[in-house]
Amino acid sequence: MSAFIDAQDILGDFLVEARELLDEVDVKLVELEGRPNDAELLNTVFRGFHTVKGGAGFLEVAPLVELCHKSENLLGDLRTGKLSLSQPMMDAILEATGEVRRMFGDMEAGRMPEPSPATLLAQLVALQKGEVAIKGSDSFIAPAAVAAPAIKESDPFIAAPVAGEPDWKALLAILVGEAAPVAVAPVVEKAAAKPAAPARAQPVAKENSLRIDTSRFDQILNLSGEIGLTRNRLGCLRKEVCRGTASEEALRELDAAVSQLDALVGDLQSVVMKARMQPVGRVFQKYNRLARDLARSLGKEVDLEIVGEETEVDKTILDELNDPLVHLVRNAIDHGVEMPAERVAKGKDPKAKVRIAAYHSGDSIVVEISDDGKGIRPEVIRAKAIEKGLLDATAAASMDDRQSLNLIFLPGFSTKDQVSDLSGRGVGMDVVMTNITRLRGRVDIDSTPERGSRFVIRLPLTLAILPVLTVRLGKQPFGLPLSAVREIVGLDEPLMREVGGTPCVSVRGEILPLIPLAGLLGRTGEVPAVGVVVTIGDRSLVLGVDGFLGQDEVMIKPIAGVKPRGVAGATLSGDGRLVLLLELSDLIAALEGAVHGE
Repeated sequence: MSAFIDAQDILGDFLVEARELLDEVDVKLVELEGRPNDAELLNTVFRGFHTVKGGAGFLEVAPLVELCHKSENLLGDLRTGKLSLSQPMMDAILEATGEVRRMFGDMEAGRMPEPSPATLLAQLVALQKGEVAIKGSDSFIAPAAVAAPAIKESDPFIAAPVAGEPDWKALLAILVGEAAPVAVAPVVEKAAAKPAAPARAQPVAKENSLRIDTSRFDQILNLSGEIGLTRNRLGCLRKEVCRGTASEEALRELDAAVSQLDALVGDLQSVVMKARMQPVGRVFQKYNRLARDLARSLGKEVDLEIVGEETEVDKTILDELNDPLVHLVRNAIDHGVEMPAERVAKGKDPKAKVRIAAYHSGDSIVVEISDDGKGIRPEVIRAKAIEKGLLDATAAASMDDRQSLNLIFLPGFSTKDQVSDLSGRGVGMDVVMTNITRLRGRVDIDSTPERGSRFVIRLPLTLAILPVLTVRLGKQPFGLPLSAVREIVGLDEPLMREVGGTPCVSVRGEILPLIPLAGLLGRTGEVPAVGVVVTIGDRSLVLGVDGFLGQDEVMIKPIAGVKPRGVAGATLSGDGRLVLLLELSDLIAALEGAVHGE
């Protein structure tokens, strides 16, 4: 294990490269299941295992080498035509990718991975020898009953690097000082075991690294150089001003230099933000395997379509978007689409379609998850909410269809009567809403019975820079996310109403509750002068404040060591004052909890 420890400096690079490679292998395997005779797909999968095995060998991770070696042997005979692809082979290879991913997690935690299950290793060997009886199917042909010759580690076919792949031996020799020997665990030929179930999709590991085009770094370098020159010029002009010798021409140059600096900083900020942008395909491509495994476990047929993989979004948002999308894809397959026989009876294609699409809309990114399943019936949702005690009949009767569909986001809501390992606990959609709200986004539902459902997620392109409306409460400025602001209204007497003892404001014919910001923050005795119409989730209200200070784009900074409720962070105003950035959803939730005695 000495090389495993000595090579810690390159372990992180290996895991980043290998995970991306494994993601591609998973995608190609799912495609291969539909096109078993596609030689290029087989070559890609083979090269993936070969490259991972090479890196693992030079890091002396014997369990990973052994698993990749046996998988590679089977794939080698498939690509040379000695064997024909079968469903048990596909299941075993997919389970192997799941094991590889598990080993990556162990390596990242600084542990030598545990060996793969003996049943899986024996299955890979038996399948290569053609010793497993395989039932024929429409899509796969039983393997030829000819044992493939064993491939030795010393064979040139295995030892030579594949074109286009990194030379791990040379890399390790440069960074560590010498090439570590390849440690291959002995291959034990056992009798064929019962085929293992397909591996479940593993959670997506968050990476702390970014792949950035060098051209963007060149832009950053050039802008930094120009900013440095402008800073030097400002320094000279400042000396003249301080000495009192500045002429009118010098003052004009000072003004021009400040304007130039402002433009350069804006350009630099834009380039840096673009450097953080990553294509959504890096997350989306992982869902092919998830959809495939889940559909098989449920006995359904599902075709997952991905559109807009090249759409870019801030990496922080991309990482946080994974969990909500996993829940929505699982929900579409588990709840949305029907069993093949039921679909045929309805005149539908037995294979359901689930679609994930991403695109830019203004300064937002939109992600849609849709299916052509049975859809969602609002009356069924209302009845279930009443049954589970999440809603009373009176409130349900006053809801329109859109509000009824949004009930699925309530904690504890589920349409399933039986709890399974996939659903029924009522936490999945709650996670979706919680995570999307935390990202300052929103989710809309569009569903037609028997035609399918569509979930539309709208998110800001970045969380680092936030457009805000700065309001005033007394002398203290507060920032409101501009995405939540609808308009500004006066609180004149003719517009004021009282409904059920609650002060309200008439806004374009709509009666909205008036909630003073002072009340949300625990202050009393302050009467608001103006109102801000804000939309939080599916509800709108008027937030009462004392005045407005303007609109700006700010960099959010967390408050060290403390996280006050309803405060997302802080920034500084142009005049140096501290501005607290408010999380309105948290404040409203706290207010409602206090009203209900929670």
